[in-house]
Amino acid sequence: MEHITTQDAVRFIETCREGSVAATVTPQHLLRNRNALFQGGLQPHNYCLPVLKREIHRQAIVSAVTSGNKRFFLGTDSAPHERQRKEATCGCAGIYNAPVALAAYAKVFEEAGALEYLEAFTSFNGPDFYGLPRNESKIKLIKKSWKMPEYYDLKDGGQLVPMFAGENLDWLPSTLQECSI
Repeated sequence: MEHITTQDAVRFIETCREGSVAATVTPQHLLRNRNALFQGGLQPHNYCLPVLKREIHRQAIVSAVTSGNKRFFLGTDSAPHERQRKEATCGCAGIYNAPVALAAYAKVFEEAGALEYLEAFTSFNGPDFYGLPRNESKIKLIKKSWKMPEYYDLKDGGQLVPMFAGENLDWLPSTLQECSI
């Protein structure tokens, strides 16, 4: 199942025969609930499909992915829609999380006291489920505070607003450190 968002989906995955059904989970569904769409007014950069759900569903998904259960794995569903298309009368659905996905997942696993399961969730569970080879390259996460830019400028003059725009994050992927963020 792609991008599960509910407690019901977690229960379904857990009741299926091992190896038959698994699910991907996005960083936004682990870290945000439906209130993030409306805090301080409508927040178009938190609008995604499937839409963010109630806190009880977010908690169930966090519990499932941080349990070490191999049926759950990373699925960012990163959606780099330009600011003008998000902040529109009929805005595009999707959250641009690619620059912060690993830092976001690390935050979830650290808060749950389950960092020992992070590598499997991000790197092993998916390829193992699909019978694909594991990637041999590595990314190192460093416990170091850094600030996500408010936006990224595009060559055509547009902008991309990332998840956690302007916020400080606690985990820095080595690939970002090498880029001098």
